[in-house]
Amino acid sequence: MTLSSENTMQEVVAPTGVVTIAGRKAKITLETTFPDSPAWQPHPVDPEKAERMAYDGCIGGYGCCYAAFYSIIGQMAEKHGAPYKDFPFHAMKAGRSGIGGWKSTCGALVGAAFAYGLFYEKKEHNELVRELFHWHDTTALPVYRPKTNCKLDVDIPSSISGSVLCTASKARWAYASGFPIKSKECSERCARLTADVARKAIEILHAKMDGTFVATADKNAGMKCDDCDNCDSSFKEEAASVIIVKQPEYRSVKAS
Repeated sequence: MTLSSENTMQEVVAPTGVVTIAGRKAKITLETTFPDSPAWQPHPVDPEKAERMAYDGCIGGYGCCYAAFYSIIGQMAEKHGAPYKDFPFHAMKAGRSGIGGWKSTCGALVGAAFAYGLFYEKKEHNELVRELFHWHDTTALPVYRPKTNCKLDVDIPSSISGSVLCTASKARWAYASGFPIKSKECSERCARLTADVARKAIEILHAKMDGTFVATADKNAGMKCDDCDNCDSSFKEEAASVIIVKQPEYRSVKAS
């Protein structure tokens, strides 16, 4: 639609509403209604069980996003039934590998953020997400290691990602560990990291439910990598080195 030179009023009737444009102002009237009071309420879940569920879901082919989300909401479904059990969990598979394999935001973080979104509105939700994402960016991960039935029962090096981006996180880990991004060690690393994210997400959720949550992340904290052209030069060097770094001899170390 193009406005005339006199900016005369024009109307467009769409299936979802009526858009009225007059000059520079637009008034939108929606015909679609949205629920004001969701029936969903958060319940405590077992963080240790969530770790295992998240790890198993990730290595089982469901993806990091599905695994992190299900480790939280799936537990509520098992214990409390509806409405949690009626959630279309399969939809969360879309978040795998940085959303549809696009390597954008880490799927584990996306899954946890969606879990928060079932219970909290914008202001509170943003605060919880900020706390989780900041923790992810500043903590050496992974920490979790399955006690039994570990797909790759070896020591997996940890690293500080400094970014919520899947591709940046993997690149920093590859540079720090010496293992290629496309390796069984990297896949194991992501599964364990998903378990770590699930546990931390639950710790934050429980604190919010108990009224003991205290934000530690600066309210202005956010992803630093907004523009690749202005990206931190040190990270560019690290990422570039991933493809040329000499891979060390790797020996399996069985868990004690």
